[in-house]
Amino acid sequence: MTTSKDQDFLDYVLDQLAGLGDVTSRPMFGCFGLYSGEDFFAIIDEGRLYFCTDESTRPTYRNAGMKAFHALKSYYEVPIDVLEDDVELCKWARDAVAVHRRKKPARKKAVSNTRRR
Repeated sequence: MTTSKDQDFLDYVLDQLAGLGDVTSRPMFGCFGLYSGEDFFAIIDEGRLYFCTDESTRPTYRNAGMKAFHALKSYYEVPIDVLEDDVELCKWARDAVAVHRRKKPARKKAVSNTRRR
């Protein structure tokens, strides 16, 4: 269950990410998922922001002493100094969106169910 404190943090993060463009949030299992378009790139849980990572971006988080989100190990907590700097946060967020796009399986073309005569 989300609290007003959770909502306040979500509002703060969305404000910090304004430079990224259209970022939306959706409640998910007691936390929030953040999306850039269709790309699920971040999680907010218990006053912490986690971004999607891969082998190319994860070392930056680990070098800053950040830990993985308990349920999705490819999401890592964003350092507080990055969170407080909206320009830097948007740079990290763009990387997280790019990581999610690389991980996303290619969509198959829809197959028509109509028969040709």
